[in-house]
Amino acid sequence: METLPETRDAAVIVARDHQGLVAVLTSRTAKHGELFLPGGRLEPGETPVEGARRELCEEAGITADRWTELGTYAITLASAARLALFLAENLTLGPQQLAEGEEDFKLTWWPLDDAITAAENGRFLLPGGPLALLLAHRRLTGHPS
Repeated sequence: METLPETRDAAVIVARDHQGLVAVLTSRTAKHGELFLPGGRLEPGETPVEGARRELCEEAGITADRWTELGTYAITLASAARLALFLAENLTLGPQQLAEGEEDFKLTWWPLDDAITAAENGRFLLPGGPLALLLAHRRLTGHPS
């Protein structure tokens, strides 16, 4: 049996405010104005929810009181890394704590349906964001799994 390369797990977060808007990030370095959700790789020893909390705070300046797991998925066939998806609610806004290379991340707020439409139109940079949006929508609308 082939051994998969060792890589770090990651988390992606759909942060939804009390008005039903979701946090979407943009970056001037994205070649075609692509969008993405807060998230990133977990640090050694972090649980998925700990990493999600940290990434949401760093990239978007958001803390959340309610966390819902949306599932964990393989990132690629060639990696053992897993991608944990979360819905974060009961948000508190604060300053972004951007790391090197993230200085131009801009936080925007979108209606969930508009973010899903943007995902359907290929506007998201990474595939974890669209999947998280669709799963969050299903969870919020009570759509059967």
